[in-house]
Amino acid sequence: MAALAVRLTPHHNPPAALWWCSAVLGFLGWGSSALRHHLLQSNAYDLGLFDQWAWLIGRGLEPVSSMEHVHVLADHGAWLLYAAGAAYGLLPGVHWLFASQAIGLSFTAIPIWWLGQQAGLTPRLCWLACALWWLQPVVFNTTLFDFHPETWVMPAFAFALWAERAERPRLWLALLLLMLGARDGLLLVIAGMAIDLGWRQRWRWCATAGGLSIGWLLILSQGLYPWLRGGSGPKAAERMFGHLGDGLFSILNSLDWGGIAFYLLILSLPLGCLWRRSSLSTLLIGSPLLLVNLLSASPSYRTLVHHYSLPLALIAVVAAIRGQLQSPSRRATATWSLVWATACWLALAKPWFFTGPYLERQSDLGDVKNAISLIQANDSVLTTSYLVPQISHRSTIAFPKRSMSLPLTDTHWSVLLLNPKDPGWGSSEQVQRSLLNQAQANGWSCQTWPSNLSLCQRDQAQQSIVANP
Repeated sequence: MAALAVRLTPHHNPPAALWWCSAVLGFLGWGSSALRHHLLQSNAYDLGLFDQWAWLIGRGLEPVSSMEHVHVLADHGAWLLYAAGAAYGLLPGVHWLFASQAIGLSFTAIPIWWLGQQAGLTPRLCWLACALWWLQPVVFNTTLFDFHPETWVMPAFAFALWAERAERPRLWLALLLLMLGARDGLLLVIAGMAIDLGWRQRWRWCATAGGLSIGWLLILSQGLYPWLRGGSGPKAAERMFGHLGDGLFSILNSLDWGGIAFYLLILSLPLGCLWRRSSLSTLLIGSPLLLVNLLSASPSYRTLVHHYSLPLALIAVVAAIRGQLQSPSRRATATWSLVWATACWLALAKPWFFTGPYLERQSDLGDVKNAISLIQANDSVLTTSYLVPQISHRSTIAFPKRSMSLPLTDTHWSVLLLNPKDPGWGSSEQVQRSLLNQAQANGWSCQTWPSNLSLCQRDQAQQSIVANP
C-alpha cells in the first residue's frame, strides 16, 4: 500500500533546492531572451505579433494584428493570451512574455519530479529526470526564440500525465483544457494521449481525450476560424501540406527523406538510449505531432531551433522515466546519461550564438535608439522584421515583405524605418531601397545614420491627404 501511495500522490513536495534551481534557471532564461531582444535578434514573427496582440488587449482594443490582419483567436485559438493582455494593461512590456516563458519552461521540472516519484524513482534519479529536461536543446532554444504561449502550459502537460496515472480525472481534464488554450497544435498532443490510453486499454479516458481533441478541432475549423476570418479555415493548412500529392506514392515521393532522417536523429539523440519497451506507450503520445512535423512543407518544423518540437522533448523525458530510469538495472545511469545529455546540449543548443551571430547588430544599437526616439506613439510604421518588436506597441506596424509591390503613395504608412544593407527576415534590399526612394521622391523627411539605417517621415499635410482622400 505504501508503494501504491508513492505512485498515486505527490506525497512529498519536491525539495526546496529544486524550486530554487528552477527559479534561478528561469531567471537566466529570462535574461538570455531579453539580451537577445536587446541585441536586435528578435523578430516580427513571432515576438512582434504576440507583443502587439497583448498590447492591444491591454488597451481594450480589438486584437487584430496589422501584420497578418488576423484576430488573436484566429491565429492559433490561444485564448490564454488574454492573460498576457491583462498584465499589459497594468504595465505594457515585452518582459511579461520573456519572463513567463522562461519560468514556464524551467518550472516544468516540478511536475517532472512528481512523475519520477510516481514511477518509484529515488530522489537522485528524480533530480536526474529534471536535469534531463533542462538539458533538452529545444527547451533552451525555445526560451531564446521570441515568444510562444505553449511554453506556459508545459507544466500543465507534465502534470496531466501524472494526473492520469494517479486516477485524478477532474484535474486531468482541467489541465487538458488549459493546454488547448495555449495553441491549437496541442490538440495533436491530446490526440496522442488518446492513442496511449487506448494502447493501455483505458477506454473511458481514451474516449475523453479523443473526443476533446476532435471537438476542439471542429470548434476551431468549423466555427471560430471561419467566423473571425470571413469564412476561411486554418491559414496554415495549405501552407504546410499543399505540397503533398493526392496518393500515397505521391506523398512519399514529395517528402524530404534526408531531412526527416536527420530530424529523427537529433530528436532522439539526447535521451533515446534511455527508452525501453516500457517507454513505448508514452512515446505514442508524440506520434500525431511528430507526423505533422514530418509532413510539413517547412523545414523549420524539423529542427530543434524552433518551438514545434517542444512537447516532444517532454515526452522524451517521461519516456526515459518510464524506461531505463525505472528499470532495476540502472547502475551508473545517472552519471553517463547526464554527461551525454550535456554533450548534446552543447552541440544542439545555441548558447554560443551570444559569442558571434547575436552580436552582428551590436554596432547599430545607438543608431536604432536615436531613430526610434523620433517616432511618435500614433505613427504607422513600416520597418524591418527585427525592429518590429522594438516598437510594436502601436495599432499599425509591419515589415516590407519581398512580395510587396504597392506604390508608397497608395499606403497609409507615416514612417519608414529601414536598412537596405540589413533588410532582415522576409524582406530584401531591393524592396527597401525602392520604398526609401519613393519616400524621398514624394517629399518625405528622411535621414540616414552611419549603419545605413534610414528614417523617412511623411509630413502632416501628406498624412491628412492620406487619411482624408
